[in-house]
Amino acid sequence: MRIAILLYPGFTTLDAIGPYETLRHLPGAETSFVAERPGPVANDSGKPALVAAASLADVPHPDIIVVPGGPQENLPLAHGPVLDWLKEADRTSTWTTSVCTGSLILGAAGLLTGRRATSHWLYLKDLAAYGVDPTGERVVTDGKYVTAAGVSSGIDMGLTLVGRMEGDRAAQSVQLMIEYDPQPPYDAGSPDKAPADLVAEWRKIRDREEGVTPSR
Repeated sequence: MRIAILLYPGFTTLDAIGPYETLRHLPGAETSFVAERPGPVANDSGKPALVAAASLADVPHPDIIVVPGGPQENLPLAHGPVLDWLKEADRTSTWTTSVCTGSLILGAAGLLTGRRATSHWLYLKDLAAYGVDPTGERVVTDGKYVTAAGVSSGIDMGLTLVGRMEGDRAAQSVQLMIEYDPQPPYDAGSPDKAPADLVAEWRKIRDREEGVTPSR
């Protein structure tokens, strides 16, 4: 079973590492980080973060595709090698998945049209532009497409997929061995739980980035 985790300049590291640490435990899994060209790929802080061992051309037909997200300005949303590879690889994949704004990349490739999907809460509305039915759920499965919400939810996505493929006990074993037992010091991990003024502050930041004029 070949698992290809896409890398591109400016991706968010945990978006890729969370699924890697869960999916690599699947029996017979061969997990590869892939990019347009092999070599180090810088993350969204501009630092070399992970090394792509293979090019997109080296892995044309993975069984599982994982697309991490990143800041919107870093996403490969225009027609080019990444979207071309995704369209072709998706033709034969068993599962096509994303984390955070990675779902926007799948949307840009035309793979989520008419489907339910999720993304980072600040970018959910952008999914609709690709004909996607956006939902704020943490992990969404629609056919062979599994999308996860923001950053840390990639771990949940990976565990969900392990459970679907190998059963609950296998997923529980992975969860136990990576000791994934979240007990955060704050309960502000979603816009439904975070202080309303903090959510509003981040929405204003996002609006400024998009050049949106606040309504009076």
